[in-house]
Amino acid sequence: MLEKIPSAVGEALSGLKAGVAKTACHAAFADVPASLTLTSPAFADGGDMPARFTADGAGLSPPLAWSGLTPETASVVLLVEDAGSPTPQPLVHLIVWNLPTDRTDLQEGEVSGHSADEGLPLGRNSFLHAGWLPPDPPSGHGRHDYVFQIYSLTQPLDLSKTPGRGALLKAMEGHVLGKGVLTGVYARA
Repeated sequence: MLEKIPSAVGEALSGLKAGVAKTACHAAFADVPASLTLTSPAFADGGDMPARFTADGAGLSPPLAWSGLTPETASVVLLVEDAGSPTPQPLVHLIVWNLPTDRTDLQEGEVSGHSADEGLPLGRNSFLHAGWLPPDPPSGHGRHDYVFQIYSLTQPLDLSKTPGRGALLKAMEGHVLGKGVLTGVYARA
């Protein structure tokens, strides 16, 4: 959808970015220890995300793996935010909450844009849908940092069926044991 925005508009907005400092791991949970490891076999931390995970490709969710959960962990949350979006707050690309503690990965394409029947407890992305929102930065806007965040919690979360970012972060307060971060980069020429 945003690929239709003229490159000149993207360039004009290039100085407007939410910023990494506003992502949950740097704002709401800055004091939480980075005791978890989050990786992807598809891209390195700080590396370019392949187009197949974006709106320019198949729009698949990328494969992810995490480790470092302690025995005190009762549930896991995955949150993906776009720190480069030309919005006051980062755009939310994915919320998966109450993942079981014996789960340590998501396979490529496991979370689609229509994931209601996939058995994963999904929250609403910034387009108000439950599921993976493929990166779709405006042409000419420059680098977008997609911040993948994993959190271990002391208890499962009691939330509505499709919570948004605000409800998720509020429910997580006081229950986060550790976090892990992986950043994928994508830009449209």
